[in-house]
Amino acid sequence: MDNTPNHSVSERAKRIPIKPVIPLADRNQQGRVFLERADRLWMDEKVSTEFQMVTGNVMFRKGGMYMYCDSANFYEGSGSLEAFGNVRMEQGDTLFVYADELDYDGAAEFATFYGEGASPVRLINRDVTLETYIFYYDVANNLGYYDNNGTITDVENRLSSGYGEYSPDTKEAEFRNNVVLQDLNKKDFRMSTDLLRYNTDTHIANIVSPTVIETDSGTVYSSNGWYDTESEVSELYYRSLVVSNGGSTLTGDTIFYDHVAAFGEAWGKMVLTDSVRQSMLEGDYGCYYQEQDSSFATGHARILEYSRGDTLYMHGDTIRTFLLEDTTHIVAVYPRVRFWRVDIQGLCDSLSFLERDSTLYMHRHPIVWNEARQVFGNIIMVHFNDSTADWAKLPDFGFVAEHLDEEFCNQISGKEMIARFADGMMSELDVNGNVEVISLPEEKDSTFNKIVSAESSFLKANFNKEDGTVQKIKMWPESPGTVTPLYLAKKSIFHLPNFQWYEALRPKDKDDIFNIPPEMEALLKEPDPSARKRKVN
Repeated sequence: MDNTPNHSVSERAKRIPIKPVIPLADRNQQGRVFLERADRLWMDEKVSTEFQMVTGNVMFRKGGMYMYCDSANFYEGSGSLEAFGNVRMEQGDTLFVYADELDYDGAAEFATFYGEGASPVRLINRDVTLETYIFYYDVANNLGYYDNNGTITDVENRLSSGYGEYSPDTKEAEFRNNVVLQDLNKKDFRMSTDLLRYNTDTHIANIVSPTVIETDSGTVYSSNGWYDTESEVSELYYRSLVVSNGGSTLTGDTIFYDHVAAFGEAWGKMVLTDSVRQSMLEGDYGCYYQEQDSSFATGHARILEYSRGDTLYMHGDTIRTFLLEDTTHIVAVYPRVRFWRVDIQGLCDSLSFLERDSTLYMHRHPIVWNEARQVFGNIIMVHFNDSTADWAKLPDFGFVAEHLDEEFCNQISGKEMIARFADGMMSELDVNGNVEVISLPEEKDSTFNKIVSAESSFLKANFNKEDGTVQKIKMWPESPGTVTPLYLAKKSIFHLPNFQWYEALRPKDKDDIFNIPPEMEALLKEPDPSARKRKVN
């Protein structure tokens, strides 16, 4: 006779696995999780009465979302479950999540996926794959994230970070902590930052924190802007910086940069530096072509040349640098050119510098000042050797004036002038054709008591290398002239016919080059100096 109590039979029965029968209820109830199928189902009261255990071909359903696994603990009352082995979640035909384990909180509609060993959690949304070892998924808001390192890969890029979140609906992703974006097809591209927003549909990365972009054309430093990884162009704000592989840098309030063409545009306090030529280009707007080694600036445009100890500052409405077919580099400044350096100042209507022959060309009313000396003509050419002027030529009329005192000036005028320099000082002057001279010889007591006026076909003057004063003047073949005591001299003989003293136009400092005096505007509208007659007061 069996003396076993009846309740023991009942307890054993509860532990016997059964083939579950799925009721014919509405399976699309909002927020409800249903067990769709399993090979076995049972409950062990010794473990818990809150969940059922299911194994074998397990499938759950929540609306249009399906979850599969090898086994699970199912909390039917709360709609929660713990799934183990070959976990897979599907939502429609576009979203899939694969994991080793899953914890799903039915009340919060929140899922936590776990990977293991060589099998991380994988979320696949069309052509986007997210991989990490612990993945959190807010089912209600369709938003997933990780916080212990992970990657997102699309057809264009691979992003890795300490934290990342992804919305399958909007395709928007946000990454934080040691973020690295790399192009799958290019080994020479890398974007690194601590906070990045990226759209896996448009492949545009939004820069919202200090970011470094490295490409084969150069490196970008920015804290605000965007980068299109498909077209490889970026728009950058907040004084971003582009450093080309050639050593040039581009800075501006706003920068557009094409990484493929190595072309950059900048608006707002643009600064372009050339470390090779030791120069800097500034402007309200500017652009730079790295391959063509060319640039452009306008709006308060200024070029700085600092290869010497003292910096030369030059302004023009427009400044361009470019290469000729023979690779000669040219700097062109126009119109209304003004420049300043401690030892030399000048102006003209247009100016160009040819790197091939190291020669500066000044056109239309060029004027150059050095200390008390002023030089002007139709054209002025200056040759440089190691950034230092070694000779200057005025091929079509030249006029040199040296201010002495009050209204007195030494003056030399001629058809062609060639000046030579030593250590920055004029050492020799040759004048050919139509030579005219007015000079006031200095007496031993440093006073002036006579004025000399002379003419000739040729003139050669030598200057003291220490202070630039005249040592000797030679005129030939004939040099008719007059010597007049100052107390008998009339003002009409104080100046040569083309004399003008332009001190009011002379730039005073590096910022005064932007101030265009009305007298300069009027001068640039006049005929060339050699075609003018001296104005009589």
